[in-house]
Amino acid sequence: MAKITVISPKGARRELEAEEGASLLRVLLDAGIEVPHLCYHEALSAYGACRLCLVEVKKGKKRTLTTSCNYPVRDGIEVYHDTDKVVRNRKMVLELTLAKSPGIPALIDLAEAHGLKQDEVRFPLDHANDCILCGLCERVCREGVGAEAITFSQRGDKKEIQTPFAIPTMACIGCASCAHICPTGHIKAEETPLWTQIWGRQFKKVRCLECGAPLVTEAQRDHLVETRGFAADYFEYCDVCKRTRQAEHFATVGR
Repeated sequence: MAKITVISPKGARRELEAEEGASLLRVLLDAGIEVPHLCYHEALSAYGACRLCLVEVKKGKKRTLTTSCNYPVRDGIEVYHDTDKVVRNRKMVLELTLAKSPGIPALIDLAEAHGLKQDEVRFPLDHANDCILCGLCERVCREGVGAEAITFSQRGDKKEIQTPFAIPTMACIGCASCAHICPTGHIKAEETPLWTQIWGRQFKKVRCLECGAPLVTEAQRDHLVETRGFAADYFEYCDVCKRTRQAEHFATVGR
């Protein structure tokens, strides 16, 4: 285990203990220390795209401004999470991000918390863009789902999230995990009890044999059976009906 010291702007010191190599951001959040972030999720690898989780870290005599999500905890480091330098740089990152993707509630709220209003942004606003390139969708598809249906394409100011070759892909299983995790609402999934439509494809849903409630898409079911070892009949009933059937079974035991 590693011991780190978190120092507030007023000089208060707080000692924390964490696993060596753990994400510094995760350690700070678990300790109740607020650090803004948009591209981090504890179930996925750190990417450092949004640059909002900036902190200053002192190791030995060197004090460095760094993103905390992908900074590994080391024994003896000192962490300054809300200094003037940190706040000033976060505000600049927010101003640039707001210019690129204005009108996003999560961004507006963070900016106002740092003393910045959208009408104060000094750069041209791109109202046609609501993707901040946080990479959460690509990572949840690749790491969480194991489907690799979407990826970054092109470079520079033309960089975007898209399916390979920007055409509907058979790698997508219609789980809509990318849409659910997207912090800006850029990725859209249309849902009905019968189907899910996303990335140019429509996916038929599996429905509970008892009550008819929609469960997963057929493609998602097949993916989970093939890659995660689920039995196909696991998806025949919803959780509520499973519990009801199990309770009814137990009630007859011994009769």
